[in-house]
Amino acid sequence: MFPPAAGLRRAQAFRVVPPSRDGRTGNWQRRCSHFRFRRGGCGAERELAPPPPPEPVLLPGAAGRMRPEPGGCCCRRPMRANGCVKNGEVRNGYLRSSTATIAAAGQIHHITENGGLYKRPFNEAFEETPMLVAVLTYVGYGVLTLFGYLRDFLRHWRIEKCHHATEREEQKDFVSLYQDFENFYTRNLYMRIRDNWNRPICSVPGAKVDIMERQSHDYNWSFKYTGNIIKGVINMGSYNYLGFARNTGSCQEAAAEVLKTYGAGVCSTRQEIGNLDKHEELEKLVARFLGVEAALTYGMGFATNSMNIPALVGKGCLILSDELNHASLVLGARLSGATIRIFKHNNMQSLEKLLKDAIVYGQPRTRRPWKKILILVEGIYSMEGSIVRLPEVIALKKKYKAYLYLDEAHSIGALGPSGRGVVDYFGLDPEDVDVMMGTFTKSFGASGGYIGGKKELIDYLRTHSHSAVYATSMSPPVMEQIITSMKCIMGQDGTSLGKECIQQLAENTRYFRRRLKEMGFIIYGNEDSPVVPLMLYMPAKIGAFGREMLKRNIGVVVVGFPATPIIESRARFCLSAAHTKEILDTALKEIDEVGDLLQLKYSRHRPLPLLDRPFDETTYEETED
Repeated sequence: MFPPAAGLRRAQAFRVVPPSRDGRTGNWQRRCSHFRFRRGGCGAERELAPPPPPEPVLLPGAAGRMRPEPGGCCCRRPMRANGCVKNGEVRNGYLRSSTATIAAAGQIHHITENGGLYKRPFNEAFEETPMLVAVLTYVGYGVLTLFGYLRDFLRHWRIEKCHHATEREEQKDFVSLYQDFENFYTRNLYMRIRDNWNRPICSVPGAKVDIMERQSHDYNWSFKYTGNIIKGVINMGSYNYLGFARNTGSCQEAAAEVLKTYGAGVCSTRQEIGNLDKHEELEKLVARFLGVEAALTYGMGFATNSMNIPALVGKGCLILSDELNHASLVLGARLSGATIRIFKHNNMQSLEKLLKDAIVYGQPRTRRPWKKILILVEGIYSMEGSIVRLPEVIALKKKYKAYLYLDEAHSIGALGPSGRGVVDYFGLDPEDVDVMMGTFTKSFGASGGYIGGKKELIDYLRTHSHSAVYATSMSPPVMEQIITSMKCIMGQDGTSLGKECIQQLAENTRYFRRRLKEMGFIIYGNEDSPVVPLMLYMPAKIGAFGREMLKRNIGVVVVGFPATPIIESRARFCLSAAHTKEILDTALKEIDEVGDLLQLKYSRHRPLPLLDRPFDETTYEETED
């Protein structure tokens, strides 16, 4: 008889205490450590169901699959992840009004007893949407939709001028190309607030920017420039996390020198005559910076994901993707031809259940084992401001022998005491991540992306990645910008500027988040994330917030459907080490004023760090056969 399969044992994430009896249910209990999960965790001491009976011994089945020993069962009785707990403090993921619980909620950290996965406090909060706000948001979209259909009717009968794309008269009997819902949304809802996007700037995207003024006389269908420049607009939207996007300093001087020597472009691919010594230097530096064996660089961050995932997995493989992954990851997964399954955002119960099912049941119909199982996650999620639970993901990856693909587009440079991203932030070993992906477009003030990992992986991608084989090589001045800024972060330039920028960004992040919460706004995400979503909810307030902030010389990014769920519109602030305290205080003062004007201070100061969406039992509980 074989020993129990390690791939199907649950990680013991709860500290076992002497068993006691619950007077209400008579169930044996275990007490949870102080977790603060977004979903499936607890914000206070909670008591769960007893440990399940020993799992059945699994024997190797046909084609290498695991099968249950006769008389055993592949799944065990569910352990409710969001059930009732002690004193009624938590039920279905929502905190009750226990005074002691709420008073202590601000001090609750992620601490796991399973090998000490978290070596530092991990605080994330997602406050529940007020019911009235949710109802009014739906009503607002309903009214806009009704008026949209009315205006489409008027356009059809040429009562209202039609500006959007339509079929030619000779194609009127063809299948319509422009009648899907998203196009309806674009012409009837997005056009009302289109002036908040695509604003042209005419300066370096630093702490302050200059914006070209424009006007529209046909309700945002077209714009005309007035010739005026709005100067000194505080930039709260660019991904300039460490402040390297500037036109002065060592990075600019080094890039200018390289421009004189190499020119602006390479005009060839890496495999032909476009492989410069600067490419080799950059890739060696990136590998040292990440702590991996080798690295490969690309000229476009989006293509780094969308073109490399198909090179790694294909038909017969399984991709487990976070529901909030970036569009580049989604596109790469779809192009690969692999089977895609989605797990709830940052929810380890959901991920583990998918991993178990993948191992137990194998591929659909044939029941053959999957060739590969690849987990796709991001370091910082750019719309939620949340940080991946990397210690837990790595633990599950090792437990179920899956591969891990980590997208550090927003976290590299912005997290960790050394700026080396989310792996550095948690103090983990880079070798535990199979594929480390990141971009140079944020913290390094440049463009392009990279893949880091084992030398065998990089050698494989050099010949199989479409981005590496067919794309034009990265521009030499851009490479020099990356090399100089990366050396600055690593301290190889002989100064402490890089370390100071990392510390300044961390201080700005905590200060800005704390002040917004004190004002009464609903803020999503992790306290260490420089991406700060401020919830707006209602469609009319998306445009109003962006316009009012620009009137006060503050440039912000507002986001709505389809980039977010339709009722979770938000403003997204991106903090930078270039922001001084005076700049942040000015921005906060104006945000406070606009928040009062538009009545955006929805927070009821109820710490709800568990769920931001209704509880779904099928998501957090295992089912019995």
